[in-house]
Amino acid sequence: MFHFFNPYYMLYVSPAIILMLWAQWRIKSTYASGMNVRAGLSGAAAARHILDQAGLYDVAVEETHGHLSDHYDPSSRVVRLSSEVYHNASATAVGIAAHEVGHALQHAQGYLPLVLRNAAVPAAQFGPMAFMALIMLGMFLSSPKLIVVGLCCYGGLVVFQLVNLPVEFDASNRAKKLLVEMGIIDEGEGSKAVRKVLGAAGLTYVAATLESLLTLLYYASMLLGGGRSSNDDRA
Repeated sequence: MFHFFNPYYMLYVSPAIILMLWAQWRIKSTYASGMNVRAGLSGAAAARHILDQAGLYDVAVEETHGHLSDHYDPSSRVVRLSSEVYHNASATAVGIAAHEVGHALQHAQGYLPLVLRNAAVPAAQFGPMAFMALIMLGMFLSSPKLIVVGLCCYGGLVVFQLVNLPVEFDASNRAKKLLVEMGIIDEGEGSKAVRKVLGAAGLTYVAATLESLLTLLYYASMLLGGGRSSNDDRA
């Protein structure tokens, strides 16, 4: 019988796991070093300044709990910043704050990849659960059609993450440009520190996308490909 969790799966997705571990190490390293590079404003003040310059006076900036819990909430039109980012006047703080403000700017401008990503949220949330249920049912009933539908459900998560990449990279590019243009960081050490922090964060999205894609390919090859029976024998 086919087992969903086995060493072959870990081997299959190992490139994504290695990339994620390296990205997380980079985030920890660049986050700490960037906190030692001073900026002209705190994260909260930088976020407020960029929003006001864009005419987005109705978008609030709030403090939230947790480490690296920073995010933009499009439903409430609120930029929420972790306490360290909210209060700190450093390259790391303003870089992360400006990145989240970048999402608010995308929202206000109707940035197409963001619209597509928001539309794909239900597929990302429920697709993996539907995938597991349909795969198990398809195997129990010996129904290839149910298996294919299950794989398509998981594909919704892959689509979401693929669309999410340009959204995240664009927000970072906006942040790096606006911080320098508005004089919140200098073009030297400050700009370099922001690039490193946001670049490391971007790698985590690449790793997550790669992991979901490799997972989809793994299950597709095991369930629909010729290697299914041989791997069943090994399990």
